[in-house]
Amino acid sequence: MPCKLMLSVVGLLLAAGSISAAEKHAACTDPKKCGPDFMTQGEYTGTFGENQKLGAQVIALGDGKFDAVLYTGGLPGAGWDGKTKTSLTSSTQDGVTQFSGQKFKGRISNGALMLTASDGTTTNLKRVERKSPTLGAKAPEGAVILFDGKNTDEWVNGKLEEGHLLGVGTRTKRKFKNYTLHLEFRTPFMPTARGQARANSGMYLNDQYEFQILDSFGLKGENNECGGLYQIARPAVNMCLPPLSWQTYDVEFRKAQFDDAGKKIKPAVTTIRLNGVVIHDHFEIPHLTPGGGLNDEGQAGSLYLQNHGNPVRFRNIWIVEHE
Repeated sequence: MPCKLMLSVVGLLLAAGSISAAEKHAACTDPKKCGPDFMTQGEYTGTFGENQKLGAQVIALGDGKFDAVLYTGGLPGAGWDGKTKTSLTSSTQDGVTQFSGQKFKGRISNGALMLTASDGTTTNLKRVERKSPTLGAKAPEGAVILFDGKNTDEWVNGKLEEGHLLGVGTRTKRKFKNYTLHLEFRTPFMPTARGQARANSGMYLNDQYEFQILDSFGLKGENNECGGLYQIARPAVNMCLPPLSWQTYDVEFRKAQFDDAGKKIKPAVTTIRLNGVVIHDHFEIPHLTPGGGLNDEGQAGSLYLQNHGNPVRFRNIWIVEHE
């Protein structure tokens, strides 16, 4: 069926109620079944001009459409100067993805992003797959093993998914005050979804401060995107990797302190690394975020993994408690 006709049929079925929004924005968790757009999206690196390093993130939007962001100096967290970036839009025709923007045009072929600048200079960026340096981190002696893929004994309403992964919508039976936390998560591939509908979950520290888990790959890095303290603080850099990558949160957390009269004298403080890069540095959390089950900053709290209806998965979760 021709592409335009197929899209028209999909639109008619949606209007008639034959295809639900959930079906339209279906989540893929198996890379082998995610289609050609999954293999095109991702990160690319290379050099441009006189050895100027350049990084690119290609974001799948569904139906052969993509956005791309070029970063001067390299990828976020790996050389990017934190300021200079260029946006490109694209489409795919006859199996070739073409990009265009104010300063560059290009195409993807054979695993490379081939760019041509407005002055005629050309370069090829090769596709790379970054991994967090803390991926697979082993729990130190004395750590509380919250999840190792064997069972959900440490969790309220915990559910094993795909045999050895932890699903969403669960909180720890134990409660914690001050700790070091390691957690690994994977967002599904949902190219047609946008914003908060795109692989949404959340990591609630002390069951009341939500740090977003979301497919925010290639976005600006706002407070409602991956790594953001929801509605309060944006991450220092958007370190979200492409969907279906295993990613890591490494957290240092100290709960808020109160005097004998019940007055808060010190806010909760956290340092958070997303995929090995500090995104919140000794950040003082001013107040609770929406959701969660605890509304008392003076109490110990659970680790809560929010369910937003998307198949986000977790593994290798452990905590080291501190005084």
